Formats: sequence, structure tokens, C-alpha cells
Amino acid sequence: MSPRSPQKFYDLLLQYSQAEEPEIRKKLETTLWENYGQEQTVFVLDMSGFSRLTRKYGIIHYLSMVRRMQLTSEPIVKSFDGYMIKFEADNCFAIFPTPLQAVNASVAMQHAFDAANLLTADDLDIRIGCGIDYGKILMVGSDDCFGDAVNRASKMGEDIAQAGEILITKDAMNMIPAEAGVKAKEINLSISGISIPAYVIDYRAV
Repeated sequence: MSPRSPQKFYDLLLQYSQAEEPEIRKKLETTLWENYGQEQTVFVLDMSGFSRLTRKYGIIHYLSMVRRMQLTSEPIVKSFDGYMIKFEADNCFAIFPTPLQAVNASVAMQHAFDAANLLTADDLDIRIGCGIDYGKILMVGSDDCFGDAVNRASKMGEDIAQAGEILITKDAMNMIPAEAGVKAKEINLSISGISIPAYVIDYRAV
């Protein structure tokens, strides 16, 4: 069995939970990070208005919008050297080599949906919020990931970002070269009771 396989990952987690000695747990933790740890930029997209639109038009109506979001976002992720992790409900999870690539993909998506919305009825308009963070994460197989950067990007994209917003942690933003010309406003977010310095990016100015 490959040491990077999902089954091996979950077997090691079970061993960790059953181990009584701190030294054994530490060794298992080290093994997990050595085999599954990666430095990545995490991107999470969330569609706005799920409850309102589903209540008003029904789940089929909204699922049709979700499918259009998937067909639009995946090629954009790949065009900026990103890797699609998964679609989950009306969310998109992806990773990128650098924060700048994640930001450029987010900007491209916002513009793509703005353009598409000009051609659709108002009740079919797609609006998204995005969250971006960078850090060491656990990549499990090809379709799941865990870690602080995943949690922060998810919270920003799913819970905090409003329609049209791109939120990025300050740590990730600091990795973007000034010459990239990314316009952003510094803000302070509270995520699960923890204060996180971040930025909101003006995608219309990128």
C-alpha cells in the first residue's frame, strides 16, 4: 500500500487515537506530516444565496446554478496551475502553488460570473465569495485536505465573504509581490474566536 494512500492515512490516525504513550503519538504525528504534509495555497469558493434561492425557486433551480458554477470554475482553476480538490454542495475547493495564482484565479472567476450574469435572468445570476490562505496542510489522496489553512480559507469563503468578495489572510497576502498590483484593503476577521489579520481584494481593480 502506498504511504500516501488515504487508507494508510486513516490507519495511522486510528493508531494515534489508540496510542497511550505521548512518544508514540508524537512519532505517528511526525510520520503523518512527513508523508502527507504539503505547503499549499488553499482556495475555497462559496455561492451566495443558497437558502433564499432554494426557498423561492426550489432545489432543482439552485442545483442547475451549482452545475454552471462547476463548469465555469474548474477550467479557471486549471488555467492558473491550480489543482481541483473537490466540489462539495455549492463550494469549490482547490489548491494553488502560490497565493498570487489563487488571487488571479479568483479575480478571473468573479469577472466570468459577472459577464455570464449579463446573459441570464436575475434569478439565475451566480455570485460568489472566495477565501484564500497559505500554509502546511495534509493532502489525503487526490480529493481531500486538512489543516489550519484549509479551515481559515473555508471560514472566509463560506461564512464571511459576501457576494463579490475575495478574502485572503495577511500571511498569504504578504507573499504576493508588490509589482503584481493587487489592490486590497486590510481588515481584521474573527474566525472561531480567533482574530485573523486579512485583506479584502478589489477584483475590479486587479
